[in-house]
Amino acid sequence: MLTDEYRYKILKKLEIEPEVSQRELARELGISLGKVNFCLNALIEKGLVKVNNFRQSENKKSYIYLLTPSGVEEKAKITVQFLKYKLAEYEAIKAEIQQLQNDIESNVRSK
Repeated sequence: MLTDEYRYKILKKLEIEPEVSQRELARELGISLGKVNFCLNALIEKGLVKVNNFRQSENKKSYIYLLTPSGVEEKAKITVQFLKYKLAEYEAIKAEIQQLQNDIESNVRSK
């Protein structure tokens, strides 16, 4: 399944390093090579990424992944969504930390 997090991370990486291999992507994202392949194919099918062979490459299996104009637009949208998600996650963790600190202070005062 192509989650927003993986879509964001893959689009971001492809924008910075379009010649990245699927194996490198899998290692960097901490997911299987098969999942990277599935995600890239989904992005290609949606028209967000186009793929070309390196013509001058000795390894004819080397590809370059380019974001299409739709891919750039999608990356901008997903960046905003991902930021909102991460900020909410941050606020929840911050509240949990504050509660733990309050619990510790309560326990120290009661002794």
